[in-house]
Amino acid sequence: MILTSASPLALGLSLGVSAAYAASAAGASRPDKKLAQVLVWLAWVFHGILLGWGLWGGEPRFGFAPALSVTAWLVGLVYAIEVYFYPQMRMPWLLPGIGAVAVLLALLFPGNPLNESASAWLPLHWALGIASYGLFAVAVVHAWLTTRAEARMRTAANGPHGLPLLTMERLTYRFVSVGFVLLSATLIAGFFFGNQLYGSGHAIKWDHKTIFSLLSWATFATLMVGRFRFGWRGRQAIRVLYMGTGLLLLAYVGSRFVMEVVLGRAL
Repeated sequence: MILTSASPLALGLSLGVSAAYAASAAGASRPDKKLAQVLVWLAWVFHGILLGWGLWGGEPRFGFAPALSVTAWLVGLVYAIEVYFYPQMRMPWLLPGIGAVAVLLALLFPGNPLNESASAWLPLHWALGIASYGLFAVAVVHAWLTTRAEARMRTAANGPHGLPLLTMERLTYRFVSVGFVLLSATLIAGFFFGNQLYGSGHAIKWDHKTIFSLLSWATFATLMVGRFRFGWRGRQAIRVLYMGTGLLLLAYVGSRFVMEVVLGRAL
């Protein structure tokens, strides 16, 4: 935990962004949501500035919490683009709530300094991996919203209506498809160019991180085949999506969390 070593700017930005996210989450369920929408936009903009400062404003670091923070920011970006094309979409309080937690975690656990022998291409490799994280996270949020909307329809509950279910489902698996492509590219780069990316001594190892990564890839591949070849949909497909995302979360974030927090060691 490195609160004491955080710069005043990073500390102030982190607390301000987290507070704005939290206030937006609290106001998301109120009838007048304009203030909540303004707050989440401000939080998202300054969250991006905070991430940029972490990469270029001081000693570059990375770890499980910064990865979650970038993922939360990407989810916000995708949501903003969706709202532009689908104005009827509504912001679930869960998204800014996750953003608030992710920013605080990145403040408490900023990760380890980057290896000096790492390649200049390493940020691109990370960008591919985190982008796949973000897209699968967006797909999970869409799947959750779809499940909730279906439950409301079965009980004939009154409430605000967002996108049609078929549109939401179609968007969910578009995100899964693009995320799968990015995850595949990330794994291929890691397998064949590990030494070049991370420096000598960082060749691919058959550890739990590698195994969970391959299991998540196989799960998403099964989902893709089941969806487009056998027409999987509904709860069956959503369960496989949740399973693959859970395995992917364990692959990087889980392994880094154990190493950085539980064991207190750098990878």
